[in-house]
Amino acid sequence: MRIDAEQQQATVPPSAGAGWTTRGWLGVCSAAALVTLLALAGCGVWVLAHATDVNKQLTERWSPALIASIRMESALVNQESGIRGYGITGEREFLKPYQDGIAQQTAAAAELSPLVAGNKRAAAGLALVLERADRWQTTTARPVSEAADPVAAAHQRAESGKAAFDSLRTALHDQETQIEAERDQAREDLQEVRTLRNTVFTAIAGMVLTLFALAFAGLRRGVQIPLDRLRTDVRKIADGRFDHSIVPSGPADLRALATDVDGMRRRLAGELDFSDRARTELDEQATELRRSNEELEQFAYVASHDLQEPLRKVASFCQLLERRYAEQLDDRAKQYIAFAVDGANRMQTLINDLLTFSRVGRLHAQDSDVSLETLLRRITNSLGLVIEETRAVITHDPLPAVHGDPTQLEVLLQNLISNAIKFRSPGVVPKVHISAHGLADSADSAEGVERRWEFAVSDNGIGIGSEYAERIFLIFQRLHTRDTYPGNGIGLALCRKIVEYHGGTITLDTAHTPGTRFVFTLPGAHDCAPTADAQS
Repeated sequence: MRIDAEQQQATVPPSAGAGWTTRGWLGVCSAAALVTLLALAGCGVWVLAHATDVNKQLTERWSPALIASIRMESALVNQESGIRGYGITGEREFLKPYQDGIAQQTAAAAELSPLVAGNKRAAAGLALVLERADRWQTTTARPVSEAADPVAAAHQRAESGKAAFDSLRTALHDQETQIEAERDQAREDLQEVRTLRNTVFTAIAGMVLTLFALAFAGLRRGVQIPLDRLRTDVRKIADGRFDHSIVPSGPADLRALATDVDGMRRRLAGELDFSDRARTELDEQATELRRSNEELEQFAYVASHDLQEPLRKVASFCQLLERRYAEQLDDRAKQYIAFAVDGANRMQTLINDLLTFSRVGRLHAQDSDVSLETLLRRITNSLGLVIEETRAVITHDPLPAVHGDPTQLEVLLQNLISNAIKFRSPGVVPKVHISAHGLADSADSAEGVERRWEFAVSDNGIGIGSEYAERIFLIFQRLHTRDTYPGNGIGLALCRKIVEYHGGTITLDTAHTPGTRFVFTLPGAHDCAPTADAQS
């Protein structure tokens, strides 16, 4: 059942967003995907920055801080060992560990101070260590190292020094414990950040894959499927199913394309339907034309046989009557018999001319390349008696070869030349000239091949008035009486029919004086080109 596209569009509700074009859908989806990817990229950058910061807290702050704290403890222990050895022995070489410890303590404190800055408990612990270290050094270490009797000074400050250094040890232990706690917390934070980083990057990868999947599914559903459907419909139409309607689907531009293609299908279907009707009419006309041609051929057969036989009998019996009863007939009776014989002869001539006219384009030899030079020589030979009697002069340009029916072309030239001789001016030697020049387009000229030729047959006869330029080509149209110029008025009509059968035109050049000039065109030869020298 044939369903028109408009009816199908009315029965198929448009989907949501059907007014959007493919470009619009791609733009919106690309923008949404870009925003999502930018957000995911921001999360990834933040996670990386946070992980870097936590890692720096562990590797560049609390681990070095713990090492510096241990070096400080070692430096203070060295100081205490050096002072105790010096206080026991009194020998100055025991002050060397003490002095080195002072330098190591100063370096460790300088390294540790910026690392614990910003952490109140760690900074307070460092301050307490430095304070108790300074108190021990002030009350015990420096007095012993500077005393004249270090043994007595050390013995005198043994109890207070031990208490001060124990207090310092406690502060050092608290400081290391605090720094270790901060380092352990940094390790835990780093592990959490690594877990968060892995989670975020896994989510980013999953989101990217989801976007790709959504993009693929969206393109397939919004573009590929409608295009496949349209391609299938177009392929069915291309296979000859012009009654198959196209249902628009997909974005607005694809729907518009489907609508345009369906409109083209409807126009093609209409043209095909019209062409089918026209072909049917042409077939009917061709059948009618064949029937008419068959009837015409039957008429031509009757005209050439059945009609001419009675005419011959009429002429023959009239002439026999005249010979047998010549002595009994007066001059008037003989004149009447002569009129009857002449009428029968003219009727035969007229029938033959009609047959010749009807056969043009219907009964002809195989078309071939014809040399007009050779054809003209044959015509002048057949008209030799008339040419000799009238002393006619026939000249021509180099004539080419043309493509056509040799018999019809001979009739064409012979009629034009014989007319030029027949309609000569009294007392003037008839002169006839045949000219020729090629009519070629640019492509043919480049190859030296003439597609068509224009010919002209000119004479110096009585001429034809311009008002008769069309009338002379009509059948049985005469400008003179038969007594003045014999003939049936069919020659030029036959010339026009022959020229038009060969795809050309023939006209009277009304500007030519004196005399008459006929111009006509013929197709050039397929396999040969002109020419020969002019002859007279």
